[in-house]
Amino acid sequence: MKIMKLKNIVFVVFVCMVSGCLSASINESFVELKKCNIYEGKWVYDESFPLFDSSKCSAIRGQFNCLKYGRPDHQFLKYRWQPNACNLPRFDARDFLARMKGNHIMFVGDSVSENHGQSLICLLNQAGAPAQVVEAVSGRTPNNLVTNVKLEAHGITISILLSHYLVDIENEKIGRILKLDSIKDGNTWKQADVLIFNTWLWWYRKGPKQPWDYIESEGKIVKDMDRMEAFRRGLTTWKNWADSNLNPSKTKVFFQGISPMHYNGEDWNARGVKDCSRETTPLEGSTYPAGEPLALKVLKSVLYRKTSSTSMPVSLLDITTLSQLRKDGHPSKYNNLGGMDCTHWCLAGIPDTWNHLLYTELLR
Repeated sequence: MKIMKLKNIVFVVFVCMVSGCLSASINESFVELKKCNIYEGKWVYDESFPLFDSSKCSAIRGQFNCLKYGRPDHQFLKYRWQPNACNLPRFDARDFLARMKGNHIMFVGDSVSENHGQSLICLLNQAGAPAQVVEAVSGRTPNNLVTNVKLEAHGITISILLSHYLVDIENEKIGRILKLDSIKDGNTWKQADVLIFNTWLWWYRKGPKQPWDYIESEGKIVKDMDRMEAFRRGLTTWKNWADSNLNPSKTKVFFQGISPMHYNGEDWNARGVKDCSRETTPLEGSTYPAGEPLALKVLKSVLYRKTSSTSMPVSLLDITTLSQLRKDGHPSKYNNLGGMDCTHWCLAGIPDTWNHLLYTELLR
């Protein structure tokens, strides 16, 4: 993997040699960024935002294209994430392209991963890297579809692989089985240099929207089980796969965190509010009234469980709290499906900040 983490350092050393260490403050900024918790902070108004013009990016799915489908307010686009203890480097699309030259970036997860991946494509588009969709092929199961987008001039491929649970769903005689101990898409994942995983949205779905009939775990098939426990077991299978199959010297792995929904106003102290339709500004401050969701606690317990000295390091893109504060960032009714959507995010919008944080993580 050709990630040049310290591209500026050659320049910094040169300046130090010529002018007696003008580099000190620059080096200090690297140290500051490395030590800083970039996920603790608040949203601040910034007239220079958004980072791209959604009308000039054809990659955006209609469900996320809020302005195209009539959202009248634009103030939600004008907020920047400000960590408490440091300043983020501004997202530099040209620098990102240079660092990622020749690399394969893959988003693996549900439709929130698609939200995330399309944001990155649009951010890079602004730097004159036109995205060409070169293929869209069905995966191993009806639930898996992979779209590969190539930025030819830079040798970069961005893949978005739809996998609702990360673990497998297989059709058998008795029906569709969610197999909590099985991953068969791993060979596709291993093609990437940078992997960004996500799963959560589908774990509590029931009825017609549930894409499986039975759960199999530890050799037993059951009709259902505690969904949070199923989530934990599925994540554990994924983490064990990563530990056994990925090489940290070749692959950088991130987990996106838990993307929040905003259908219950009591979560943000707005009693009686049932959706995000009238929300136009972020919550002030750094904390969310409802607190950290249980799913995030389960995710952290799996990620930070060290099974051996060869455990694959996975960086958590801890986007949950900062996204919880953005009750104003969803499409609501302004989408091509016509329904109320307080689950996904407008583009341009909050996923651009997720990618800004991804860029920062790659820098440090």
